[in-house]
Amino acid sequence: NYVYLNDLDRDSIAFAENDRVAVAASHFIFGSAGTVIIAVLVMVSTFGCNNGLILAGARVFQTMAKDGMFFRQAEKNNKNAVPENALWMQGIWASILCLSGQYGNLLDMISFVIVLFYMITVFGVIYLRFKKPELERPYKTWLYPVTPVIYLLIGTVFCILLLIYKQQYTWPGFVLVLLGLPVYYFINRKNPRP
Repeated sequence: NYVYLNDLDRDSIAFAENDRVAVAASHFIFGSAGTVIIAVLVMVSTFGCNNGLILAGARVFQTMAKDGMFFRQAEKNNKNAVPENALWMQGIWASILCLSGQYGNLLDMISFVIVLFYMITVFGVIYLRFKKPELERPYKTWLYPVTPVIYLLIGTVFCILLLIYKQQYTWPGFVLVLLGLPVYYFINRKNPRP
């Protein structure tokens, strides 16, 4: 962002071709080779990010299965101690999501839900401080309670704006998350949890 703001004027940022500000900035700095340079950097960044997300995501599925919150098949490791079934499940689900539309639309769909869950987590910090003040706090929240409250306010505004301006994507994302409830109850129909 520092580079964008120092190399491009306001209109160049606001009206960058296809909303690709990084390409506009790299073109300004490196000339015509800038497009290739930024494409390579984006690919390196994307593959590195995907690597971490894929490996961590499969472990989340696996842990959820161990806790009885996901399909039991995701719990098993293969002979190489890799959660193969969880990786396959994640890959199939990611492929289905990729076929649902453009990247920007998919991002709008999940942004609402992700911020909503982050807000629930942040609210949980505040709630537990009141409900269970005797619990050990292995980490500190900087400027508590100001920081969490500011986050909750910003998150609320963000979600409201998405609901107003991007409702064609936010509601499907929210409904998709709600579909997790019947799946959860289906998975646990034989072993009800307290």
